Amino acid sequence: MKAQIYNIKAEKVGETTLPKEIFDVNVSDKLVAQSIRVYLANQRSSFAKAKTRSEVNGTRKKVWPQKGTGNARHGNRTAPIFVGGGSAMGPDGKQNYSLKINKSMKKQAINSVFTKFAKDKKILIIDKFNTLSPKTKDGIKFLTGLKAADEVLSKSSKIGIITSKTLIPVKRAFGNLKNTNLLSLKSLNVYKLSQQNFLILSQKALKSLKK
Repeated sequence: MKAQIYNIKAEKVGETTLPKEIFDVNVSDKLVAQSIRVYLANQRSSFAKAKTRSEVNGTRKKVWPQKGTGNARHGNRTAPIFVGGGSAMGPDGKQNYSLKINKSMKKQAINSVFTKFAKDKKILIIDKFNTLSPKTKDGIKFLTGLKAADEVLSKSSKIGIITSKTLIPVKRAFGNLKNTNLLSLKSLNVYKLSQQNFLILSQKALKSLKK
């Protein structure tokens, strides 16, 4: 599969062949869904906390005599069976929701998402991103030029810009643009990748992916 290469002026300067081991693999929707589930579970924190009978406010006095009342024997009203009593088996605030997935599965899931983008022709390559002017108006001008050159991009509502590392000019040019997300190879994951409608990669990021 091939992808078009553009310069910082949104001018087409050539094309490149995408590596098959990343952009032309067997797509596993099940593995992608599993990777997203693992990512979201690992972002979850345990906030729920229920008080036990030793933590609720209330008298510790015995509710009635042990014998002679005809009632069942009880201690105090903080017991779980009484209204206002503590929780017997409620959440303690230490719940662990984390899940795991091995590296090969994670890699295959990311490659599956990349393959989908490549097959739908939703990938563009930029030769030198670091020469971009660090201004929002120049970022808008750049994207407008690319949308005029690519019909698929012009119809995409969410655009992911992937660089090998965080670039200050790119961050300042696109950071304030709605529906434009900056992604780095160091923090790339299936969840954020699958949320995009179109991918714009720096040429350096593409070379890093090959390695």
